[in-house]
Amino acid sequence: QRKNLLYDRAGEEHYNIISALHKSLRDSDPDASLYWLGRMLEAGEDPLYVARRLIRFASEDIGLADPQALTQAVAAQQAAHFIGMPEANLALAQAVVYLATAPKSNALYAAYASVQEDVERTRADPVPLHLRNAPTPLMRKIGYGKGYRYAHDYEDAQVEQQHLPDAIKDRTYYHPSERGYEKSVKERLDAFAAARLRKPS
Repeated sequence: QRKNLLYDRAGEEHYNIISALHKSLRDSDPDASLYWLGRMLEAGEDPLYVARRLIRFASEDIGLADPQALTQAVAAQQAAHFIGMPEANLALAQAVVYLATAPKSNALYAAYASVQEDVERTRADPVPLHLRNAPTPLMRKIGYGKGYRYAHDYEDAQVEQQHLPDAIKDRTYYHPSERGYEKSVKERLDAFAAARLRKPS
């Protein structure tokens, strides 16, 4: 006789199991991830809820370490929406295994958390004049857009100019890891920074 699964879609066990799934994914354990996915789906959890959590995980815990992770998660959501359960169980399982075995990085998550803190402090700070749009003669007269450097006019489309408000002009938010694809992103950003230092301002 089949035992009833201990699961309450609105109660504590719901949150315990989604937490177990998230942490198993983060710890790169595909077997545990599949198990907790099964516990949710076989108990009647909404597959679109699961898909939403996988989409969030793809950006929060993988990010640019594997840009295809988000594609896989969104594809699973589309499959779940299109064919429903029980057929969508394998699409969700495929996404879960992909996410569990992908390289991990929380660099985007940490970067945006820092952005949120700065936005709270600087939400009224003005946009630098040279970055402002200048569709009218008056705007151009008072300096909107003056001194803006169009990147494509420069070698390698690299140009040094201020892009943030004065109070945080030297702030760096995104610190890529050296895992997966993000390692190449880090190398590219390092090369950009080195090239800017070599060029006269």
